[in-house]
Amino acid sequence: MDTKILVGTRKGSFCVEKADGTWRPRLAGHLGQGVNFLCREPASGTWWAALGHGHWGAKLSRSKDEGHTWQDAPQIKYPEGAKYLAPPMPDESGDAPGPVITRPATLLKLWMIAFGAPGQIHVGTIPGGLFSSHDGGESFSLNRPLWNHESRGGDLFSGTGTGKTDWFGTPAADGEFAPGIHSIVVDPRDPKRILVAVSTAGVLETTDGGQTWRGKNRGLLNDYLPNPAAEWGHDPHYVEQSLGQPEHLWQQNHAGVFYSSNGGEQWARVSQPENGVHFGFPIAVDAKDGRTAWVVPGKADSERTTVGGGLFVARTTDGGQHWQPLRKGLPQEHAYDVVYRHALSNHGDFLAFGSTTGNLYVSEDRGDSWQSVAHNLPPIYSVRFG
Repeated sequence: MDTKILVGTRKGSFCVEKADGTWRPRLAGHLGQGVNFLCREPASGTWWAALGHGHWGAKLSRSKDEGHTWQDAPQIKYPEGAKYLAPPMPDESGDAPGPVITRPATLLKLWMIAFGAPGQIHVGTIPGGLFSSHDGGESFSLNRPLWNHESRGGDLFSGTGTGKTDWFGTPAADGEFAPGIHSIVVDPRDPKRILVAVSTAGVLETTDGGQTWRGKNRGLLNDYLPNPAAEWGHDPHYVEQSLGQPEHLWQQNHAGVFYSSNGGEQWARVSQPENGVHFGFPIAVDAKDGRTAWVVPGKADSERTTVGGGLFVARTTDGGQHWQPLRKGLPQEHAYDVVYRHALSNHGDFLAFGSTTGNLYVSEDRGDSWQSVAHNLPPIYSVRFG
């Protein structure tokens, strides 16, 4: 069976395919355009791309022939009257001077695409919108119960709300500081159960298809907050689940790696900073064993690069009690890669990740050894098996 890896980059969509024992990359569209996320819809086989074009802005694109031709999909727009409360951008001291202001919602970034039951497509955006389609992507609508959630200030469509928000910003929208939804986790047993993760706010869950939402942040710790265990104000970088054991959830957070074995009712920090496993952006989880996960560690904040100048993947098979560094085939000197939150993926025994240096690394033995199968690509934003 041929294996395909879909790669979204700063300057186009690529497909890296293994056929006859050899990995070969090809340009699959959108040359020169930013592709924030590229993936395949399981039910129909359609490829979907979330574009961020410097001139045309954020657009959805889709292909029914594996990237040989593309068409603009029906586009996502915030409804008239959509507004959100925006705290001021923090200064260098970490303080946020000035009052919270009300901003009209305009689409700044399409950040994540996920699929539920056949025909159901979910898209996460900046500023903090979850848009869903129930007709295969022919139309999308904003999930208003999440948009109007009390944690972000209540209903601003019909009034002024509470005047207080716990949804803060992310610098991932080219200078705009607004919250963003980058993780959408759909329970494979029940498509009405969905979790989303927000930078910066935390994790929320619906069990009724988006009619109501509640926070799922118990056990999370944000070392930068006055109360690290506060209900809101957490900075998840990416949240993933085990497809075969969906109650097992993993989170690479700004403040460490967190694990839950009960569907997010309680999280535990399972970092090992002494072994370099703490900060990072992506995380991948085994489909059969929810205790097994992989991360690509990095150094935090102003030094967003590799740990000690060497690139490695860390794997746990026991729910984060122990972590094993996996370095074989990865550069161990003068490597300064950053691996973004959507740029690590797994499928069976295969893993793949891409970096800001444009290298795509693949393991066919669950991370024990690696090879670089594509070189000199543009900076890589997303990696997904197709």
